Amino acid sequence: MNIDVAILGASGFVGAELLRLCAGHPSLRPVRLFGDRQAGQAIGDVHPHLGLTFPGLLVEAFAPAALDGVGLALAALPHGASQKIAPAILERGLPLVDLGADFRLNDAADYVRWYREPHGAPELLDRFAYGIPELHREAISAARAVAAAGCYPTSAILALKPLLGLIEPGTIVVDAYSGVSGAGKALRAETHFNSVDENLTAYGLLTHRHTAEIEMELGAPVLFTPHLAPVNRGILATCHAVAKGPCDPLEVLREAYQSEPFVHVAERPPSTKWTLGSNAVHLTARYDPRTGRILALAALDNLVKGAAGQMIQCANLMLGIEETAGLPRVGVWP
Repeated sequence: MNIDVAILGASGFVGAELLRLCAGHPSLRPVRLFGDRQAGQAIGDVHPHLGLTFPGLLVEAFAPAALDGVGLALAALPHGASQKIAPAILERGLPLVDLGADFRLNDAADYVRWYREPHGAPELLDRFAYGIPELHREAISAARAVAAAGCYPTSAILALKPLLGLIEPGTIVVDAYSGVSGAGKALRAETHFNSVDENLTAYGLLTHRHTAEIEMELGAPVLFTPHLAPVNRGILATCHAVAKGPCDPLEVLREAYQSEPFVHVAERPPSTKWTLGSNAVHLTARYDPRTGRILALAALDNLVKGAAGQMIQCANLMLGIEETAGLPRVGVWP
């Protein structure tokens, strides 16, 4: 079975990862690539590492009519863009996996609170399933529209969700560190080489937008602080909370994810390098009897499980394809 795919935002980092993963997918065939700023260029000129695999594909400006004959739309667009084009895609009956934040939150009021602007298509919010397959597999499989979770939320939610019964409400703290690719391809002073190299920076203090997703999924307030690390890709989330009492959080994680193909739970603390290029998440957890707190850690590749890989995992479920199709579980080392 071949399914023709349109990729919106094909000229960005996530667009490149979608193409790389589709190149090894048995069913998904990219046929239309959209990226307004680099429209008219060959994809091999935009992403030279893809030129050998996709020699005839061009990036083009988006137009709804260009979706004719396509069987799946994958959108990796900047914040605010998806709500403008999602109606045209859904009206055509196309399955849509959107990586933007536009349809991740259940409540339009929460969107206004965290994104400081009205939502442009609030009537569509309830049509989107939240895209973490390990937690919402049935809803994703039944949906025609999925809002793939953000990279930071994916790491924190997968580390903490099974542990909620062990945690005192209102005590969750998440400190997470991301590679620079998480900021996207656009040039900005704070992601310039001279700003990032040999530097570690916290940002979005108390107000980072991904807090909303984490709290929505965990059903509890969270103090979330993201950090920019001087690496290309990868996320390491260090999560802690007050425990209700002595417990074994590592065993709880093992039981929760024992049948999950992309989640590896082990005693050894995870490293971002282990996940490079893969759709895997590596987890560990501890109970500290001295402080009465639980510590949980997660590592993933922000461009794969935190973005393009999760999108394809969701698309596989939506289309009735084997969930693991086209998705590597083995990272690149060294």
